[in-house]
Amino acid sequence: MYIDLQLHSSYSDGRFSPTELAKFISRQGIKVAALTDHNTVAGLEEFKRACRSLKIKPISGMEFYVKYGRQKFNLLWYNFDDQDPDLHELFRASQIRRRGQVRRALEKLNSRGFRIKVNSTIDKYGHYIPVNKLISDILADGHNMRKIQRELMIKYIREEDVLWNYMVNKKYAGLEESYIDVKQIMDLKKKIGGQLVLNHPGKHHQLDKEIIYELKCLGVDGLEVLSPHHSYSAVVHAQHIARELNFIMTGGSDFHMAENSSQLIRNSWDYFKIDSKFLKGVGKIIG
Repeated sequence: MYIDLQLHSSYSDGRFSPTELAKFISRQGIKVAALTDHNTVAGLEEFKRACRSLKIKPISGMEFYVKYGRQKFNLLWYNFDDQDPDLHELFRASQIRRRGQVRRALEKLNSRGFRIKVNSTIDKYGHYIPVNKLISDILADGHNMRKIQRELMIKYIREEDVLWNYMVNKKYAGLEESYIDVKQIMDLKKKIGGQLVLNHPGKHHQLDKEIIYELKCLGVDGLEVLSPHHSYSAVVHAQHIARELNFIMTGGSDFHMAENSSQLIRNSWDYFKIDSKFLKGVGKIIG
């Protein structure tokens, strides 16, 4: 059975509305899916309604940024009480911090010669402010595009070029994510339940068994094994750790958008599908 436990909508850094996203994954044959927008559950109800109308089982989900000591990573949360007021307050505070971080970053870019309407750019986003959409906003102004082309000496600008050279570069914007202390999450989990999963741990070489074991002791339940961010060796390594620590194994496409392109491979779904039979313990999440 095909499943997808990491999807993003227009409520965070995806391009499809929750309804459009549900229709897209239905065409791919998905039977169980989780919307995992960053630091917000605002799109969940629409996604659930759309999935049910298409005979897809929806799972409540979310992705968020966590800090544990000096470690910073992402967690996925499934099957929690998405109506809980403490949950909404925690992520509302995170969104407020994010707005302040983005404002400072855009003002820094303007001081370095960019042309960005800071207030109107920030006001476009009612929930999480995604860096990929900020980059699109910046590149929409020809002055900014020409400036980056000139400074980087390249004609065709990719999102990654702006991300690493300007947005997260401390000499320019120095934008960081709004991280939440893992202990706050664990305390809240005791109240609202669900399963916590360390997602795409191989993306930034975070398959450190000692750290993952510490996270298990804190209350993390699983490991995202199948991810387009993982090489084959990372998948094998993640499987080994998950089995050794008796973790739930999950998988997700990390789908954000379908490109308008003539290329045969246009998005993660053109080369990556997740069959639940390969994921030990995933039934605890998908039922």
